[in-house]
Amino acid sequence: MNDLDRTAETAETAATPAPVTRMRPLLWLVLIAGVAANVTLSSVLDNPWAGSAFGALALASGVALAMNHYRNR
Repeated sequence: MNDLDRTAETAETAATPAPVTRMRPLLWLVLIAGVAANVTLSSVLDNPWAGSAFGALALASGVALAMNHYRNR
């Protein structure tokens, strides 16, 4: 026997598109800037502490992007 509530609910959720997040472009920008600053400060300017801070920032934004991806797929 078919459950009408369940079929109506799945038809509703299938018709609605996935929500577009506005944080994704900002996270990509932070990731790219963090990686660039990490490379520049670690190798060119030979400042490992500041390079590590930007590396941690890049890592955090990468994790946030991955979480955002898996949440909204």
